[in-house]
Amino acid sequence: MRQEDIWDADAAARYDTPGVGMFAPEVLGPTVDRLAALAGGGAALEFAVGTGRVAVPLAERGVPVTGIELSTAMVDRLRTKVDEAALPVVVGDMATTVAPGAYTLVYLVFNTIANLPTQAEQVACFRNAARHLGPGGRFVIELWVPELRQLPPGRQATVWHCEPGYIGLDTYDVLRQHVVSHRFRFGEDTEAQVFRTPHRYIWPAELDLMAQLAGFELESRHADWAGGEFTAESRDHVSVYRLP
Repeated sequence: MRQEDIWDADAAARYDTPGVGMFAPEVLGPTVDRLAALAGGGAALEFAVGTGRVAVPLAERGVPVTGIELSTAMVDRLRTKVDEAALPVVVGDMATTVAPGAYTLVYLVFNTIANLPTQAEQVACFRNAARHLGPGGRFVIELWVPELRQLPPGRQATVWHCEPGYIGLDTYDVLRQHVVSHRFRFGEDTEAQVFRTPHRYIWPAELDLMAQLAGFELESRHADWAGGEFTAESRDHVSVYRLP
């Protein structure tokens, strides 16, 4: 499964849920607040900008934002919200594509670094972030903590969400650190729709080593955008890396 094939027009349409889910004000508010503060009056670059879920409200806060995005379908949907002048986007992958301009902040939200299928590509993503930043610049990553404690020997899948009409489960290849997320949507009949996305999961300690290889230092790690304490029970983290 290639990422550019997964995120087609149908996927882009499903991704956009204005006002609810990831687009809910209680989700976006703390995210945009934190990123605006970290930008420190400078410009921001979003890797995998998608349909502009975060970039559009961040730009509306007065932070100049540029995006890099692999999926032209996602960019097409973003363009229904803002034009190129308001939010420039370079089409390409986040591990190698270079955007023009100078930035104080690069950010990558909602687990998207795990869309890169190899460790080498994930390290390249850190190096690409460093390439866009000057001294003191920050790279922010939002990522989930792999839930392998729920995966006893012999079991290859975990259910991470279940509600009427929807089931989410992950299947693991622990040898290669690969996981495929499956999202099932169904109604009253016997048929269901499934949407699958492959990922390479990353432990926080491995992420920190990737950052060091690119010249970053870990500045902070929290359990959420609001600054909650990161603990052994945290399911997600927001990690801020800084160039000396």
